[in-house]
Amino acid sequence: MHRVIDIKRAGQWSAASATDRVILDAGDRNRRRAVLSGERGTALMFDWPRPVILRNGDGLVLEDGGIVQVIGEPEPLVEIAARSALAMVQLAWHLGNRHTDVQICGECLRIRRDHVLEQMAEGLGASITPLMAPFDPEAAAPSEHGVERSP
Repeated sequence: MHRVIDIKRAGQWSAASATDRVILDAGDRNRRRAVLSGERGTALMFDWPRPVILRNGDGLVLEDGGIVQVIGEPEPLVEIAARSALAMVQLAWHLGNRHTDVQICGECLRIRRDHVLEQMAEGLGASITPLMAPFDPEAAAPSEHGVERSP
């Protein structure tokens, strides 16, 4: 079993150099400790002092120097577009007030499929587009007991 000693963030390393890949949904990419198996059979484990959020495209650096690429598993999502900047802020406020995980994608928001939230967004005048895609929600605001982005 290989021990993960560091994380290279997406865009800060060459994915072509990856020795293996692990495919994880958003929930499985928010961890403090895990034992994982790569697609090519690489067994790896990490144990950080606090939970870490892994993003689609991050690289898990192994103690032997190999890097295993993190791939976000496609999940059932909806992309929400508002008719104005003010409407987007209001929509974001309502989603945040419900403690909903949200990914910001350009001028749209993405959330996990939820018929109640979809009806709320449509009731606020937003358009909804269902899709399957990796989900990379915004990290919670840092706090003493919060989640970190790196080990």
